[in-house]
Parts: sequence; C-alpha cells; structure tokens
Amino acid sequence: MPFERKRADLLLSESDTTKLQTISKSGKESFARVNRAKILLSYSQNESINSIAKKHHVSRPTVEKCVDKALTGGIEVALSDLRRKGGPSSITADSKMWVINLACQKPKDIGYASELWTISQLASHVRRKCNIEGHPCLSKAAKSTIFRILNEVSIKPHKINYYLEKRDPEFDEKMAQILYVYKEIELYNEQLENNEIDRDFATLSYDEKPGIQAIENIEADLSPVVGKSTTWSRDYEYRRHGTLSLLAGIDLHDGRVIGLVRDRHRSREFIEFLEKVDSEYPKQWKLRIILDNHSAHISKETMAALAKYPNRFEFVFTPKHGSWLNLIEMFFSKMSRSFLRAIRVKSKDELRERILKYLDEVNMYPVVFRWKYKLDEIII
Repeated sequence: MPFERKRADLLLSESDTTKLQTISKSGKESFARVNRAKILLSYSQNESINSIAKKHHVSRPTVEKCVDKALTGGIEVALSDLRRKGGPSSITADSKMWVINLACQKPKDIGYASELWTISQLASHVRRKCNIEGHPCLSKAAKSTIFRILNEVSIKPHKINYYLEKRDPEFDEKMAQILYVYKEIELYNEQLENNEIDRDFATLSYDEKPGIQAIENIEADLSPVVGKSTTWSRDYEYRRHGTLSLLAGIDLHDGRVIGLVRDRHRSREFIEFLEKVDSEYPKQWKLRIILDNHSAHISKETMAALAKYPNRFEFVFTPKHGSWLNLIEMFFSKMSRSFLRAIRVKSKDELRERILKYLDEVNMYPVVFRWKYKLDEIII
C-alpha cells in the first residue's frame, strides 16, 4: 500500500520557493535558518519525514516541528525561533538604564585610558561598581548579559561611525554650484558625443594626493607556486625612502588625467601645474578648474601667477569640509586600490617614474567620470 501523509502538503508559491532556495545556499544566514529552509524544500517535494531527517542529519521531531510551524504560520514563522516565555528578569529596568547610560559615556571620561568600551571592559566595570551604585542584581552580569541589555536599544559602544559636519555656512549654496557645473558638463558631453557642437573649453577636477610613500622591500617577493602558495609572499620588513605628492586634474569631458609629481605641494608646485595645464590646451579655450580651498590655491603667489593668463582660468571651489564633492577623489581612490596599495620601489625617483607611467597607461584608455548624487534635481 503506498505511503500516505497524515499532514497536509506544503504548497509553496514561486517567490517562497526562490526565497527558501536562496537561504538554503546562503553563507551568511544562521545554520538553523539554512537547515530549516532545506527541510521545507524537501517536504514540499513530497519527501517523507524519516528521509528528510536522515538527509539533513536531524531528529524526526525537529522535522515535524518545522513543518507544522510552516503549515500553520507560514515559512517565515518556520524559519525563525519563536520567542520563549522564560522566567521573569532579575535585572530591573533602572539597572538596565544605568548600563545603557554607562555605555553612552566614553571610558576615558570616567577614569579609564580607553577611548571606546569593549563589551568585556564594560561588563567588568558594571560588576565592580553595581553594588556601590545600587544595582546589586548586576553583580554576576556576564558579557552576554551586557550585550543583550545594549542590543535591546541597539547601542554598540565598541563601534564608531564617522559623519561629516557642515562647517561652511554656505555649504548648500556651494554644493549646488558644483552640482550645476556637473549637470552642465553632462549636457555638454552629450552634445559632443552627438557632434552637435565643437569643443571650446575644458573642465578639470583637481586635487593633490600627498604622502605617497616610496617603500623598498628588503627581501625579494616570492611568486605564487601551484599547490603550495596561492598568492605573492612578501617579507614584513621594508625600508622607507620618503614621500611624494601627486598634483592631478582629470578632464571631465574626455577622462584624460594631467599629473605632476613633486616632493611637496606648495603654491609654486600648484603654479607649475597650472602652467602644464595651459600648455595642454589651445590658447583660445577657457579652462575651468574644480578644486578645494587649500591655501596654495588662493595665495598671493598663485594670484600673481594667474595675472599672466587673463580670462584663461576659472576656479570653482568646493565647500569647506566638502572635498568629497570633487570627482578627482574617485580617481585617487581607484589609484590607491589598484596601483599604490602594494607598490614597492628602490627610490623616490623610481616611484615618480612609476606614477607617471601609470598616468600614461590610464590616458591610453581614459574613463569619463560622471557624478550621480542629486544630479537629477539640477535643472538648467
């Protein structure tokens, strides 16, 4: 006589099946959710309880409980642990608020050397001070107890996130000006691509990248070896030869990068960069440069040099503390990740040559960087 189920069949929609399959193959989901997803998929394919238990190395009651939860409450209920009743909490609400208040202070402000709490350090402090502060229920509080208290209000005193303060009172107006320039470039580039106009000016995004280190290996790198080492191997020791600064501007119309590598980035180096830019473009073109408020960009020396080029350059300044609005930062980020991250040289001269060679390689296949943030809000 063929096997007949006493339980109802589990009918899954296409989206439910896709969801369960995704969870069952996930490397980030918890082991319990992955296992339950596999159980539900197997049951929906008419496998027996016994075969599912053997297949996924769990007990029969585990399979039955998971299936019953899915049949009564849906797959999300079956995938999750139901909240258990448990006993009454021995930790009072006042004691929890005391722990939360402690977590919202820096340990250095109450006598420790640390800038941020670790959960272990906070738990240790709570156990030492709880009786004095009138919270004896925390005298045996472990790390897990402190973590649960903080987790209830999503406080993570051992972590830090960074934010960007608007220090320029005219930040929004200056940002709008930068975005207007980017929108203008977008429209201008579309006309250039469609051969609707001839190009007669250039817009460069400019900044300096200082502190590029010239680091030399003391021992040679070891190449990957099949079956032994999958990566390059490098000795931990190295020798420093100083640093260089890259002064660079990226043409926002064709993606070409104009760069200058020098030991420093003072007014005289910036003026040298402007001279280089001037020599790269036809004399009748207007050259617009997006840059930050570095002192070298507005110094008397720079202003005097610009007087030699009347009606040639136009500067568009990013807001103070708003250099992230400058597209050249994207290029510097890409350069750091793909080129500078692991570079080793024997001298500053070699580093200079390598950087200039990298710029030449970039200019062989230039990429036009495009700004997206809030650009759709700009109307010309």
